[in-house]
Amino acid sequence: MLVTRKALLGVAAAAAMASAVAPGAVGTASAVGPPVVRSLAPDPASDAPEFAPEADVSHHGHVSLWDSGLGIWLRSENSGPSDLPGATVRLRVSVPLDGRQELPAACLQSDRETVLCRTGPLPADGSQRPELALELQLRGRPAEVTVRIDTVWNGGATDRNTANSEHEVLAPATGDEYVF
Repeated sequence: MLVTRKALLGVAAAAAMASAVAPGAVGTASAVGPPVVRSLAPDPASDAPEFAPEADVSHHGHVSLWDSGLGIWLRSENSGPSDLPGATVRLRVSVPLDGRQELPAACLQSDRETVLCRTGPLPADGSQRPELALELQLRGRPAEVTVRIDTVWNGGATDRNTANSEHEVLAPATGDEYVF
């Protein structure tokens, strides 16, 4: 016997109608097909974690502005409790970058004011990664620039303390180092 999907839907609709019995009437209805069993156990085929790992990513370093050059020196670390496969730090400047930039292999220019850089793995023991050094060329010779540093991606971990990974630094064109 061949049962089409349309026929099966018709049978299911009839069973649903039969279960809506008028008050005072006696009768029972049964479902068509095998019962659906749902497991409360996590699906091992699913890539979604049961919970998000927790990490405390921080970025520290300094910024220096001279003529049309902007230097950014940055170290990223993770105070745990979970190790991270890596993070992406975003560096946004208030003055447009002058054309294409020569960047370290771990970085790329996202738009005319933004550079994104990979940190590499961040172990939960707080050990520092090697310093990332960038020398960006700005359009014109600005008297000052504001640099915003923050974490864009951290492997899906929750970070309850973003105060140490989000910074805004004003750097006048003195050539001095302004620490964050």
